[in-house]
Amino acid sequence: MSHIYIERNANGQYEVKQQGNPNPVAVAPTQRAAEEKAQALFPNAKPDVERVRHTQVGHPDQWRKK
Repeated sequence: MSHIYIERNANGQYEVKQQGNPNPVAVAPTQRAAEEKAQALFPNAKPDVERVRHTQVGHPDQWRKK
C-alpha cells in the first residue's frame, strides 16, 4: 500500500493524495472531512496531514500523523 497524504490546495480545500499519484483521490471542504474520506477509502492507512504553522525558532512544522 502506498502512503496517504492530506494537503490543503490553492483553493482552500483539502485533498487526499496517494503517493505516486499526481491527482487527488478525494477533495473535501474541511480537513476533518478529508480525514474521514481518507479513512473510508484507506481504512488501514495512517495519513500524514499537512499542518503548517510558523514557530519562533527553526523551520515551520509541516506534517503530523493522523
